[in-house]
Amino acid sequence: MDGLIGASVEALRLLLTGDWDIWEIVLISFSVSFRAILFISPVAIVVAFALAYGNFAGRRTLITIVNSMVALPAVVVGLLLYMLLYSSGPFGGWRLLFTQWAMIFGQMILAFPLLVAMMHLSLQSIDLSAWQTARTLGAGAFRAMFTIMREVRFGLIAATVAALGRVISEVGCSIMVGGNILHHTRNIPTAIALETSKGDFEQGIALGVVLITLALALNFAVATVRGRDMARH
Repeated sequence: MDGLIGASVEALRLLLTGDWDIWEIVLISFSVSFRAILFISPVAIVVAFALAYGNFAGRRTLITIVNSMVALPAVVVGLLLYMLLYSSGPFGGWRLLFTQWAMIFGQMILAFPLLVAMMHLSLQSIDLSAWQTARTLGAGAFRAMFTIMREVRFGLIAATVAALGRVISEVGCSIMVGGNILHHTRNIPTAIALETSKGDFEQGIALGVVLITLALALNFAVATVRGRDMARH
């Protein structure tokens, strides 16, 4: 018990004194995850619109597949991406393995189905007639899309925040394709796993505090956004 208390006190000291090793890992984690969400969100929005308002063969099947992929294990994504980016793999020549870009691609894959599923759910709350009316009144596809997006903006924000929470806390994919390289690809979850395995509980606890704080902030944001969305409807 004394050891745990001592480790927790030291962890707080590391955070409050601005220990660079700790905050560099935090910055890498934020940088990778925010870029992943930024890059994949526009694609997810377009796909969600197609699933919500499109009329094409296989639409229901695609919706089922997307919803099923929400629970896709991070380590499986990491394994598949590792095989693709390995030196003898089909994309080995790109030399992306064990880089932040490999981690970004992995997190984009993990975030995509969650973004599409949640955005599709929000878009379905708006009657199809709203889309049809906008198009009938002469609005182009993109203008009509932005009109609908404004109506469900709280739901879209909730989807984005939830996806960020999903990718910033995953460890399986990041450690496989990023390699957990100090000063380069070591993020919060991989650093926690490494430091704990070495018995360095102080740094692990400090990073855990940052991750828990972020998770609570994201969950609070999602709850607030959802509450506003429900109040509007």
